[in-house]
Amino acid sequence: MPDLETVATAAREKLTEKMSAMSFLEHLEELRKRIIWSVVGVVVAFALCWNYHNEVYGFMQAPVIQALRNNHMDQKLVYLNPTEPFNMYLKVSLIAALFVASPWVLFQVWGFIAPGLYKNERRYVLPFMFSTVLLFIAGGAFGYKMVYPAALDFLINYGKQFQPMITISEYTDLFMTIIIGLGVVFEMPILVFFLALMGVVSAKWMWNNLRYSILVIFIIAAIVTPTTDIMNMCIFAAPMVGLYFLSIGVAWMVHPTRRKRKEVGSA
Repeated sequence: MPDLETVATAAREKLTEKMSAMSFLEHLEELRKRIIWSVVGVVVAFALCWNYHNEVYGFMQAPVIQALRNNHMDQKLVYLNPTEPFNMYLKVSLIAALFVASPWVLFQVWGFIAPGLYKNERRYVLPFMFSTVLLFIAGGAFGYKMVYPAALDFLINYGKQFQPMITISEYTDLFMTIIIGLGVVFEMPILVFFLALMGVVSAKWMWNNLRYSILVIFIIAAIVTPTTDIMNMCIFAAPMVGLYFLSIGVAWMVHPTRRKRKEVGSA
């Protein structure tokens, strides 16, 4: 017959397993709730943007209209299927909704991550929200003002001996790829922030691997750039290199070893 201590130990182990399982299920439930609220936010933003889809499209097509004007070509896009205009308005409204709803979505991301952080680490919530939204919008603005016009000028000028028939669907897909892609790329410091906070990467490691990182950045820029010329690739790569150096500073500030030294020094 097992003694009382053995029974108590087995009971404690069983209770620990049950609590761990409950905790995991609670995390899944919290994740589900945050995803639902994020989707609701995007849907609400989409409904608002849909009311202004003509204005949004006018803003979106401005770069290609200017590129066609610069090359003295017909400044009008075409469509090949009766459903294309409607689908195109859906896409541009979704793009606008992603930018409009980004503060709400990022707030949900923070709400899911925050319970796993220490109390002193939760003070990063306001800088996190501000910098994440700012970087995402800055990436989209950089693509809209710098990358996209330069790429369109190069591509249209390169084929100016032909009559362009740019469809609204293909143009919208290219626009989404560049604008949203650059918005995501500009989130590099935020990704490094969390990786450094958890001790996965450090500023020293990033600095020691600087050459390889720059090589990877230029490879990514070459893949993402819609043109084949070196100039546009460099336009893509330059802000990514700058963001990498910024990320090194972020990693240095929030890495656990530095935080521990700071806590010991203030004690």
